[in-house]
Amino acid sequence: MTVHMITYHAVSILHGGPRTQITETARHLEARGTQVRFFDPWTPFHPAPGDIAHIFAANIGTYHIAREIRVLGIPMVVSPITYSTHGSGFIRRALAASRLMQKAGPGIWSDYALCADICSWAARVLPNTEAEGELIRNGYGIPAERVRVVPNGVDERFGSGDPDLFVKEYGVKGFILNVGHIGHRRKNVLQLIRALGAIDHPAVIIGRVIPGPYGDACVREAAKYKHIRIIPGLGNDSAMLASAYAACDVFALPSLFETPGIAALEAGLAGAKIVITPHGGTKDYFGALARYVEPENVGSIRRGIEGALTSAKDTKLKEHIAGRFLWKHVAARTSEIYNEVEQR
Repeated sequence: MTVHMITYHAVSILHGGPRTQITETARHLEARGTQVRFFDPWTPFHPAPGDIAHIFAANIGTYHIAREIRVLGIPMVVSPITYSTHGSGFIRRALAASRLMQKAGPGIWSDYALCADICSWAARVLPNTEAEGELIRNGYGIPAERVRVVPNGVDERFGSGDPDLFVKEYGVKGFILNVGHIGHRRKNVLQLIRALGAIDHPAVIIGRVIPGPYGDACVREAAKYKHIRIIPGLGNDSAMLASAYAACDVFALPSLFETPGIAALEAGLAGAKIVITPHGGTKDYFGALARYVEPENVGSIRRGIEGALTSAKDTKLKEHIAGRFLWKHVAARTSEIYNEVEQR
């Protein structure tokens, strides 16, 4: 059996969590003996009997390839990488409205309809959290017996980063850290910067600034405060990134939602105290071992970070993540699901 991993073309430009999820899952599956191939649209596609297609992200970027995989009759597994702040009831109504519009005229689509179609074609749908799984089942109408929660993971090397590397390069230790794109509103970096501005403590934001109104506003706001520093994005395999996690005291990710925020898992494994959004399934991963803040409330973010700064560090979260959420655990669970599909 060969697993063909497929996702949207922009993944190599955007980087971020989905790219890490795909590459790390593939690497650890191969370590277990599973043959993995990354789909290349310029290379003739000749799957063998028994092969499986694993599609990451159920959206417009993967819709057409998923449709053709279905036509070819290749068993399909889908990691939808989707979440909505709207509940299942809203999604059901929005999906019904979209279906009516599609009947009224061709070419009328919604994100909900695209996701629902891709998931409906899959032998197994693999949400990252129970919250996402609930939306897949009750919002998109995918039968529960085809849904398997497979968590996101973290590379174990983040548990042994060298803090001195970052300290020597940037001259700061025990700071507040955020890692992620600066420009996507979902990451809520502008609200975070406003909260950090009211906290007299060094703060570092590591991320690629995406030009545009929101990204530009983040840069302008950060420039008001001498204790806030923006550092260009670092690759996930960067020793400097691992060092930053090890050198910080608090990692803050008050996004509008996360499923669960791979960067927060990496920081937690490094020993950082975590301040994070409660939305999107983060509690599945961090439980009572993180502080949860309301992302739309600057005061809530500030209080959460200040509380974390004054609390003592311990190893409970580090041990929790190491025992459950390493990529090797994710690969083992994914491999079990491939076997289910193969035996159907």
